Amino acid sequence: MPASLGFLGIGLMGEAMTLRLLSLGHRVHVWNYDAGRTARVEAQGAIVHADAASVARAADIVLMCVLDTAAVENSVFGPGGLAEGAAPGKVLVDHSTILPDRSVAMARRLRAETGMGWVDAPVSGGPPAAAEGRLAIMAGGAAEDIVRVQSVMAQLGQRFTHMGGEGAGQVTKFVNQIIVGTGFAVLAEALSFAERAGIDAQRLPEALGGGYADSPLLQRFLPRMAARDFAPAGYARQVLKDLDMVQSVAKDIKAPLPMTAQAATLYRFAIARGYGELDAIAVMKLFDGPEL
Repeated sequence: MPASLGFLGIGLMGEAMTLRLLSLGHRVHVWNYDAGRTARVEAQGAIVHADAASVARAADIVLMCVLDTAAVENSVFGPGGLAEGAAPGKVLVDHSTILPDRSVAMARRLRAETGMGWVDAPVSGGPPAAAEGRLAIMAGGAAEDIVRVQSVMAQLGQRFTHMGGEGAGQVTKFVNQIIVGTGFAVLAEALSFAERAGIDAQRLPEALGGGYADSPLLQRFLPRMAARDFAPAGYARQVLKDLDMVQSVAKDIKAPLPMTAQAATLYRFAIARGYGELDAIAVMKLFDGPEL
């Protein structure tokens, strides 16, 4: 195990992951752009720093989970960024969901300028899975860097899969987001149909369990949709951000994504109607009114 860990980005996911690491006895150095978000992890023993560079100086392995591609670049290469405290032998593990080509470019720049390794390792499962160490972590990067971070990733995830070289983790996460983003839209459509047809929609997970329609999405999220529980474990705006990135890459590689395009349109409507800060399953709200 590394002597100390760092974490950049204490949002919903970053907070849950940091609290998990602290609960296992790790010494964790943290930084967040909005310093007010670090109070809960600091209360549990995290060491708060003024910038990302000082976190990098203090930690052997630095984990990061920030909003988007621009936030990753600023956190690493901006003023006071991680690169200023980077050194050979250290590794950055980026759990953010960002454009694969930008991830590759930044990984190569960090290694060339500082000698620090980079693993792109986006996650799936949300804050509850992070808190319990049950994340699915999909990784890209050099084999030696994967080996260095494997023991830490095993404490955060039930599955840590090395998918290939730099950027492979991001591409795998895009596949995940195609399935999840379109899946939430399909669940909302199916639930609306069931309710309007007059059956007990809360029993759908039981009725469909074990059949071809069964899935973690059905079992975990349809009951919340039926209860109109849209408290955020992630944000609708983030799903749209991810689906837009997926479509950008799909255009470059000439991959047809008709279902993803439709799901993105629904999320664009949802965010235009003010649902961006609700959970991603708030796409259900579009089916509750006469708009569609």
